[in-house]
Formats: sequence, C-alpha cells, structure tokens
Amino acid sequence: MERPAKSDSKQARGRFKPGESGNPKGRPQGSRNKVSLLVEGMIEGKAEALTQRALLCAMSGDSALLKALLDRLAPPRKERPVTLELPALTSPADGPRIAAELLGRAAAGDITPGEAQALAALLEAYRKQSELADIEVRLRALEARNET
Repeated sequence: MERPAKSDSKQARGRFKPGESGNPKGRPQGSRNKVSLLVEGMIEGKAEALTQRALLCAMSGDSALLKALLDRLAPPRKERPVTLELPALTSPADGPRIAAELLGRAAAGDITPGEAQALAALLEAYRKQSELADIEVRLRALEARNET
C-alpha cells in the first residue's frame, strides 16, 4: 500500500512546518463551539431565574456553588501597576536601603507583600546584572594586563 504524497507544508519528518497547519483555511478565528452555542440557546431567557435559584442553593449551604458565585462576583485580583517613590538606585550598594524601604512600605500597607516581593526580585536581578557587568570589566582589565 502506497503512502500519500507529503504536502509541501510538511517537513521531512512528517510534521508540519512551524506556523503552518495541514488545513490553511482552518476554523475561522473566533468561531464558537457547537455545544457552547447549544447551551447558550438553552439558557437564553432563563438567566435571571437560574441566577436566583443558584443564589438560593448557595445560601442554603451549597459551598461549591457559593464559591463559584463568589469567584464570579469578586474574581482574584490581577496584577496592577505599582506607583511609589523609592530612593535612587545608582549602584548595587543602594540595594539594602531600597529593600528596607520596600519592607517598610509593605508593613505600612502601602503595597501588598506580593508587590514588595516582586519589586525585591527586580532589585535582585539588577544586583546580579551589575555584579556580572563589574566582573566582565575586571576580567577584561586582567586579560589586557596579561597581554602586555
């Protein structure tokens, strides 16, 4: 039995090239799943009654439903931009002072502990990059001295 000829979009191993599928037209972007459309059609017009029933069940002690409703009403907070004045960071030596400032801000409630932790991680990344740059400068100076 002969194998069908490989498509031009396939690589030698029989896999599609990155960014190309076997069906270039494919499913239209944003098209809806048939099951989702069916469920939406069944719910349409009954949303208010379903919501009232779900609230009654949740308030009667259905903890799973209560959690689901609360997650919908008050979803977990997503990241937000943090704007705060910090001392100038001009060298890695400024790190401990700024870390102490972050700790103080978190303790005062100006920023959340998670925000302070994320900012401290950025501070640590800066310190590591500064150290690496310093080591490279020193290494080049040593190599230049040894060549002469």
